[in-house]
Amino acid sequence: MSNKPVAIALVAHPDDIEIQSMGTLLQLQKRGWEIHYMTIANGCCGTAVDDIPTISAKRRQECQDSCAKSGAIWHPSVCNDLEVEHNWDIISKVLGVIREIKPRIVITQALNDYMEDHINSCRVAVTAAFCRGMLNAKCDPPLPPFQDDVTVYHTIPHGFLDPLRHFVEPEFFVNVTPFMEKKRELLACHKTQKEWLDISQGMDAYLNTMTELCEQMGKLSGTFQYAEGFIRHNHLGLCAPDADPLTAALKEDVKFNERPF
Repeated sequence: MSNKPVAIALVAHPDDIEIQSMGTLLQLQKRGWEIHYMTIANGCCGTAVDDIPTISAKRRQECQDSCAKSGAIWHPSVCNDLEVEHNWDIISKVLGVIREIKPRIVITQALNDYMEDHINSCRVAVTAAFCRGMLNAKCDPPLPPFQDDVTVYHTIPHGFLDPLRHFVEPEFFVNVTPFMEKKRELLACHKTQKEWLDISQGMDAYLNTMTELCEQMGKLSGTFQYAEGFIRHNHLGLCAPDADPLTAALKEDVKFNERPF
């Protein structure tokens, strides 16, 4: 096992990481961090033409292609789309990954996102991080607990809006301007989504939407051309009150929000 500090993105679906947090993972990697990639669901509903086994295999390969190009370490999904639930069967499998890699940083989705799979994936990720050190929380596969700090960060809901259409402000912004071409390249690995969305939304819609969201986040930062935004989770049960390894690692590429959020 590497001696590098570890960060993992734990999200719902294939392509969520590339859209929401891959630039930040690449910033961490540039500074010597080992980066990990896990989508809890397999993306089986992201098609209008393929059956579940066919699309699941395609989307698994697309994730692996993205990881091969980014240097991220891939972890397999544990359920189908729309079946992400906050239950022990799913939590125990994610807990197994947490105990295996012992991350210092977990990046997950927002608790107030627009979609239940995103919300439930976030809850699963937080619970798995929270019970990493509990002797009687048995993971799948069985692995011993550990007590090291884990700091959890949430991405911003898609379109900056919660389910009730309230605007969500980031706590801080990460500069991803140097990695925008790479983000587009990695998102383009998800060819099934391009084919699906080109028909319904126009050519390269998902690539352009991702770019526009990062540009909007950059403008909101008042500093960066392109950015990703995050909110740090409550430290209780996870880490020291002042633990903030993500911003400590990235320093000059972080801008804290000057407005109340």
